[in-house]
Amino acid sequence: MDLTPIGFLKSCYPDKFGTPRQPGLVSGARAELKLRSDLQPELALQGLEGFSHLWLIFAFHKNQSARYHAKVHPPRLGGEPIGLFATRTPHRPNPIGLSLVELVEIQKDTLILEGIDLIDGTPILDIKPYLPEVESKPLARTGWTSEAAQSERRVEFSLSSLEVLKSWQAQSTVSGIQEQIEALLKLDPRPLVYRGFEGSKSPYRQDHRVRFYDSDIHFEFLSPDLISVMAIQRPASLK
Repeated sequence: MDLTPIGFLKSCYPDKFGTPRQPGLVSGARAELKLRSDLQPELALQGLEGFSHLWLIFAFHKNQSARYHAKVHPPRLGGEPIGLFATRTPHRPNPIGLSLVELVEIQKDTLILEGIDLIDGTPILDIKPYLPEVESKPLARTGWTSEAAQSERRVEFSLSSLEVLKSWQAQSTVSGIQEQIEALLKLDPRPLVYRGFEGSKSPYRQDHRVRFYDSDIHFEFLSPDLISVMAIQRPASLK
């Protein structure tokens, strides 16, 4: 089977760490997909502007797992094991993923997308329009995910980080940057080993860093439900 990407995603998430594990969790998270010129995008994209959402079929190109594991440990289960095919883990027999994203705009050969959960450079294998009258199943059962623990978290910003945010938003064409950062951190991007040890007596470091667009967001969990953004580092040329 020989698959060639139709394009590579330009995403607001530079790294795997911090990238949402499902689409739509950070609704404003933006990406661009430029189609290969040999696909004649000026023709191939005709009619797509009438759809609000798309399926992205992509490859997990950063998946370095060489061994097959029939059971995995989803973060939402707190480390408890469950069957691979009952999850959306990237560590699959074939590293192929599926994401439902919002189509904001088509600019010639480029799709402007929001609500993404994919890192920068992700190879896109195909796109398909989302058909709610066929694919939406409101009464569908959601298995173990409906029983996974949920948490109402709050995000606080230091005065210095708010100043950086103000300048960042003034320079950006993307709206709602602060809200996107809050939504991202509320998902708790920390590895499982760091969870449950919040506070001064923790044996683990408390300060973490997540990349968002071209900036570093430094944060700390003061408690399981309270997150503090300590600093936001922007490129020197953009300060």
